[in-house]
Amino acid sequence: MTMPAITDSHCHLDFPDFDGQLPGVLTRAAKAGVTRMVSICTRLNNEPHVRALAAAHTPIFYAAGIHPMNVADEPMATVEQLATIAQHPKCVGIGETGLDYHYTAESAAQQQESLRLHIEAARQTGLPLIIHTRDADDDLARILTEEHRAGAYFCVMHCFCSGANLAQAALDLGFMLSMSGITTFRNSEQLRDVFREAPLDRILVETDSPYLAPVPKRGQRNEPAYAVHTARAAAELRGIDYADFAARTQANFDRLFRKAAEWCPAA
Repeated sequence: MTMPAITDSHCHLDFPDFDGQLPGVLTRAAKAGVTRMVSICTRLNNEPHVRALAAAHTPIFYAAGIHPMNVADEPMATVEQLATIAQHPKCVGIGETGLDYHYTAESAAQQQESLRLHIEAARQTGLPLIIHTRDADDDLARILTEEHRAGAYFCVMHCFCSGANLAQAALDLGFMLSMSGITTFRNSEQLRDVFREAPLDRILVETDSPYLAPVPKRGQRNEPAYAVHTARAAAELRGIDYADFAARTQANFDRLFRKAAEWCPAA
């Protein structure tokens, strides 16, 4: 039986957890119906490696940026640098960027500067911005709103696990929310409420692998194939058929990540 196609919109296939194991990871993903995945570069000095993975494997696309937790340890990215990287045929997003005050609040000012630079790169390239946030909802909502008023851009709130207020602020700006395995955890009822109420045309699915494996794989190393567990739980949450939910998220991904949707492998 052919599995409904879905996309893992956010994973980290360059991380050491996958060293020497990528062929098996891709085989299991294809068997589960995961036809595409976006591998996220979190440090620009690692961008050539992530780019090479995408160039070598048809299902893999990539995005590049500086993770907010890495900002203090990396040279500040420039708009020009990000725009140049974005010219690669399989680079389909800017980031991940954002704000994380949980462990790295001391670099808040640098994170905010980096975020604004990534937003400008997203504007200039037309590629979607990929946002990470933790313990910084108010500052993030303020900056995203200020910058959107200064000039529109597209965005996904990756691995969304914040509150309803930030979710509504993002939806009001026309952004998408991405579901991770956290939504399957027993203590995540408030987060499930966010996704129960969010418009169906604003939802993506991701693994954030190798982290956050969903139930029933919780505690294991996550991988793109496990996106189906999150997607099946989401379909049940929304009270719709899994194939319908998968098709809707595929359409959402294609609408946001237009470059990936339009990409064709070389003959």
